[in-house]
Amino acid sequence: MSNSSDLFPNPQHEPLVHADGRPVTILQVLPRLIVGGAERGTVDVAQAIQQAGGAAVVASEGGPMARELERSRAIHIKLAVASKNPLTIWRNASRLARLIREYNVDIIHARSRAPAWSALWAARRTGISFVTTYHDTYRANSTWKERYNSVMAKGDRVIAISEFVAAHIEAQYGLDERVIRTIPRGIDLARFDPDRVPAERKIRLVQDWRLPDDQSIILMPARLSRKKGHLVLVEALARLGRKDLCCIIVGDDGRETAYRKELIDLIHAKGLDGVVRLLPQTQDMTAAYSLADVVVAPSIQAEGFGRVPVEAQAMGRPVVASDLGGFRETIVDGVTGLLFPPGDSLSLASAIAGALALTEGERAALAANATQNIQTKFTREHMCAATLSVYRELVLSERDRIGTRMAATLAHS
Repeated sequence: MSNSSDLFPNPQHEPLVHADGRPVTILQVLPRLIVGGAERGTVDVAQAIQQAGGAAVVASEGGPMARELERSRAIHIKLAVASKNPLTIWRNASRLARLIREYNVDIIHARSRAPAWSALWAARRTGISFVTTYHDTYRANSTWKERYNSVMAKGDRVIAISEFVAAHIEAQYGLDERVIRTIPRGIDLARFDPDRVPAERKIRLVQDWRLPDDQSIILMPARLSRKKGHLVLVEALARLGRKDLCCIIVGDDGRETAYRKELIDLIHAKGLDGVVRLLPQTQDMTAAYSLADVVVAPSIQAEGFGRVPVEAQAMGRPVVASDLGGFRETIVDGVTGLLFPPGDSLSLASAIAGALALTEGERAALAANATQNIQTKFTREHMCAATLSVYRELVLSERDRIGTRMAATLAHS
């Protein structure tokens, strides 16, 4: 399988500079800087590059997270790289090539498919290294889509966010395992720390959500998409038949989609109108986790990684998740959380009941195991250290290639 990120050092201990002291410059490219896993990773890595003495440049269409880049003194270039229009993608290759020359970029790192094509062509034109981060298994239902997806496997190094994704890349593209680097996403433990959530923030969220004092809280943070498994959760709650629960589904954007209507109709049909609530995304997820008695991630389609179970464990919450994809790597079943067969509402109901029935001592033991699991394997520092080591590896290999060419030239002179 692919190389483990456990082998990589801390970026604070090794500078990201050339032999002559010049900073190594990394250009990361992604569609937008909105709130999401890829976006969070981009900002975190940019900050780590700066802290290690390198130079971080990010090209995107912008978004609320651009301010964090500016605070770390990374450079953000607004560029329309989200478009899937072939002509725009081709034009963006020229624009990225100009940025590469202007900022003396050493490595271009693409985190999404459309901008990855532009980044690949720009890297080839300028002769620099090309890195991709492969975030999911990218379903393809046509030959064209397969080719479109394939750009994520064309990097000089391909970063997989889980062993599940790494195995998919190897099977799908037959890549040499030496090209793939498995680097799990990491979270900020200073943020996801239950001891750092003030009571005032919890009280404010209780009031905003009008949560009952005498009911157990089941939390499901997920956008309204069928693959996230909301329907399975509703069926499980119906099987439990308990009215002393309050299930909060966070991530409703209010759009009147067919799936949203189907979900609301099912809630009504099962008599759960007073149990299940659909609420918009909150900016204070740490307070939300703090209020939860159980966190549920009932996806019916494998996720490449899945941040919810990791964040919930870091907060010491019992988490119940589908036994598939990246969840299998982040949860130790029966030790840091519970896994259940995907789509099986009866098993999910049983798992939720078991989590709610934990004694105070059992909950404390599970919380200790869960937080240790995240602190050991899934931190922001770990992710950044591993990514910067990939950059160093490519810079050193380029140095070796230049040295070899110079030696050959001298030998024939």
